[in-house]
Amino acid sequence: MQTLAHFGDGGPGPWILFFPLIWAAVVVGGITLLRRTAWRGRRGGPWRTDTVADNSPIAVLGHRFASGEIDEDEYRRRLSVLDEQFGRTAGKGGAA
Repeated sequence: MQTLAHFGDGGPGPWILFFPLIWAAVVVGGITLLRRTAWRGRRGGPWRTDTVADNSPIAVLGHRFASGEIDEDEYRRRLSVLDEQFGRTAGKGGAA
């Protein structure tokens, strides 16, 4: 009696290639599932590294100017005060 494990001359036969393909499909499917669900949440969650820069006073001032809450003169005046207090390094993301 021939089985899939002993094809023809006693070797494993061509079906031996099927099992690594199954494992590759399982691994690729798992990675795809993780990328679409669990890992996606980390981009916007508390793990973000730029959260502090987004909440800096200069960035908040830039957002207020961009949304039209303050005019250009008030923006420049407040920006100069914040630059004196926090220095130019704090304004990388928000100063124009």
